[in-house]
Amino acid sequence: MKEIVIDLEAEKKEILKRYRALLRACKPTLQKGDKQMIRKAFDMALESHKDMRRKSGEPYIYHPIAVAQIAAEEIGLGTTSIVCALLHDVVEDTDVSLLDIELVFGKKVSKIIDGLTKISGIFDPNSSIQAENFRKMLLTLADDVRVILIKLADRLHNMRTMDFMPRDKQLKIASETSYLYAPLAHRLGLYAIKSELEDLSMKYTDQDTYKFIAKKLNEKKAERERYVTEFIEPIEDILKEQGIDAHVFGRPKSIHSIWNKMRKKSTPFEEVYDLFAIRIIINSKPEFEKADCWKAYSIVTDLYRPNPDRLRDWISSPKGNGYESLHTTVMGPKGQWVEVQIRTTRMNEIAEKGFAAHWKYKESNSDNGLDQWIQKVRDILSNPESNALDFVADFKMNLFSDEIFIFTPKGALIQLPQGATALDFAFEIHSDLGASCIGAKVNHKLVPISHILQNGDQVEIITSTKQTPKEDWLNIVKTAKAKSKIKSSLKEEKRRVAEDGKEILERKLKSLKVTYNTDNLNKLSYFFKLPSTQDLFYNVAKGDIDIKDLKEFVISEKSNELGLNHFDSHVEGLVKKINKKNQETLLIGDELQKIDYTLSPCCNPIPGDDVFGFVTVSDGIKIHRSNCPNAASLMANYAYRIVKAKWTSQKELAFLTGLSILGIDDVGLINRITKVISEDFKINIRSITISSNEGIFEGSIMIFVNSTEHLDSLIKTLKQIKGITGINRFESEVITQ
Repeated sequence: MKEIVIDLEAEKKEILKRYRALLRACKPTLQKGDKQMIRKAFDMALESHKDMRRKSGEPYIYHPIAVAQIAAEEIGLGTTSIVCALLHDVVEDTDVSLLDIELVFGKKVSKIIDGLTKISGIFDPNSSIQAENFRKMLLTLADDVRVILIKLADRLHNMRTMDFMPRDKQLKIASETSYLYAPLAHRLGLYAIKSELEDLSMKYTDQDTYKFIAKKLNEKKAERERYVTEFIEPIEDILKEQGIDAHVFGRPKSIHSIWNKMRKKSTPFEEVYDLFAIRIIINSKPEFEKADCWKAYSIVTDLYRPNPDRLRDWISSPKGNGYESLHTTVMGPKGQWVEVQIRTTRMNEIAEKGFAAHWKYKESNSDNGLDQWIQKVRDILSNPESNALDFVADFKMNLFSDEIFIFTPKGALIQLPQGATALDFAFEIHSDLGASCIGAKVNHKLVPISHILQNGDQVEIITSTKQTPKEDWLNIVKTAKAKSKIKSSLKEEKRRVAEDGKEILERKLKSLKVTYNTDNLNKLSYFFKLPSTQDLFYNVAKGDIDIKDLKEFVISEKSNELGLNHFDSHVEGLVKKINKKNQETLLIGDELQKIDYTLSPCCNPIPGDDVFGFVTVSDGIKIHRSNCPNAASLMANYAYRIVKAKWTSQKELAFLTGLSILGIDDVGLINRITKVISEDFKINIRSITISSNEGIFEGSIMIFVNSTEHLDSLIKTLKQIKGITGINRFESEVITQ
C-alpha cells in the first residue's frame, strides 16, 4: 500500500492563509477586542482538532474556518457567531467542555455552542428519527436564531465537500438537505444559500440531469452575456439621466429552478427562456425607497412591454421573512421574456443575508414580520404531544409556503399560508373564535368554514355558542396553529369519553373472567390494532368494541401466545428472505443480496436507473428511483429504513414506465408514434391517453421497457418524428408512504 506523505509545513501555511481570509471577511463588523476574541477561538479550535482529518484527508480545522467564513461573508453574522462557528464541533468531538468555553468566551457563546451540540444528531447518517432531530433543532431557534444560521453554514460547507463520502450517505444527506434545509434557508431569507443547497442536492440525487443542464448553461454562457449587455445598456443610460444611482446586472438562474421549469412544463432545455434574471439595485435614502423603485419600474416598462400578469409587489406587502422587491416580466429583444427584479441596497442585503441584515436595519424598519414568523415557529413547537413526522409536515406546509394577506373587518392585515381557509383565519385571530366558528362573510358574502381564502379578501367570522371542534375540521384547516388547537380540543373530549370507557371495560373483562391489568390492556390494544390504551377505552365507550369482540380476544389468547412483532425483526426477516421471482434483476442491502422487493408505482424504476430500497411496514422492500418525487421525504424522515439497491446486468424482464408527449397535432401522428414503439422497438404498450386542443397534441403512454438505455433510445427516435416538440419520462404525483 502506497504511503501518503503529508507536508505539515505546507498545511500550516494554508491554515494561516485561510485564517487571514476569514479575518478579511469579518472586517466590516469588527469592533475593539473582537480580533483577539476570534484569535482565541481559532487557537482553541486548532489545538482541539490538531490530530483530526476530514474524509478527503485534509486537516479538520479547514471545516470550522470555512463555516465561520460562510457565516461572516454569505450570511453577514458578527463576531459572536464567528467564534461559535470556529468552535461548533469542539464540545462534541474533543475533550473541551461547555464550562471551558464559558470561562474563556462567556455565557452567550457557551449557550449557542450548547444549542449546536444538542442538534448535531441531525447530521448523523445512522440517526433513526431525523424528524425528531429537526424538531429539536427548531426548539433552539426560540433561544437564539444564530444556532440555526450557523447550522445552515455548516450544512452548506458539508454539501460543498461531499465528494469523498460514500454514495449512500451522499444520497441521504442530499435528500435531507433538499427536504428541510433548503426550504429553511429560503424561509430565513437566505436565497443565495437556498439556491446553492438545492443545486448541490440535485448534483447527488439526480447526477445526469445536473450535469446535462450545467453543460448546456456553459455552452450558452457567452451568448447569454451578450444578450444581458444589450438589454441593460438603455436602462442604465436612462437611470443615469434621471439621477438614480443604481447597479444593473444579470443573475443566472439556478440549475434546480431551471430543471423545475423543464419538468413542470414538459419543456426541453432549449425552450426554457428565463435562464437569468435582471436585477436593479438602487442606492436610495429610506424615505425615498418606494418611490425610487417605482421610478425604475416605470423606466423598464417604458423601454420593454411588461406582462401584466407577472407583476409582484413585495414592497407594499413584504413576505413573511421580510423579503422586499418589485418583480416584473418584460418582453426583451428577440421576443424573449425577461424577469426584472427591482430593489434598494437595504432590500437586497435583506434578500441575500436574511435575518442578519434584519438585525442591522431593525431600528429603521421594526415591522418586518420576522418576529411574527418566530412566534409561528413557537406555536408549532408548543404542542408537545404532536407526532414528530406530523410536526415536520406542519412546519413545511406552514412556514415554507407562500403567503396571502387577509383583512379583518376593521382593516387589520393578517398573514396566512396560501390555501388557508376561513376556519384558519378564525383560529389565527383567537382560539375561542376558531372553536365556535360556524361560517364566515368573505367580502360581505356568506361562505362555509371550508372556503379557501384569496389574497386581499376581507373576512368576518360568524360564531355560535353551541359549536365545538369536529374531527373533520383537521382536513379543512391548513395552519399549524389551527390544527394544534383542534387536536388539543378533540384530545380533551376524547380523554373525558375514555374515562367512561375505562370503567365499562373493567366490568366487561370481569364478566369474562379476564384480569384487568396493564399487560392485558396492552395485549387488547395490539389485538384491536389501536395505538394506545386510551384509544381502547375510547372505542369501548363509543360502542365500537363490544362483548363479542372481547370474547374473540379471549379465544385468540388461549389458542396462541400473543406477541408483538417489532419493526427491527420485521426488517431483519425481510433482509434474509431470498426472492425466487426477481433474483436475477436487483441486489439489495450492504452485502448486495438477492432479496424480495416490489417496484414502487410512484416512480416506476427500470434497470439502469439509480435506485434505493425502502423497507415499508407491511409491503416489504419497495424500490424507488433516487430522483423519485418521494425520495427526499423518505430519506430525510426514515434514513434507517433505506437500503442499498443495484441492478444486475439481466435485461430480459420488462418494466412499466410512462412517457408524456407534447406536439403539434397532425393527421397520422398517433399512428407514427405507435409504429415506432410497437414495430421498430417491439415494445408492448399498456395504455395510451391522447388529447388535442386547438392544434396542440398531448399524450401519455405507459409502456414496458428493459432498461434506461432501451428507453433513452426510444425517446431519441420518437423526438425525430415530425410534429413532436417534447418528450419526458412520466412521473406519478407524490404519494404518502
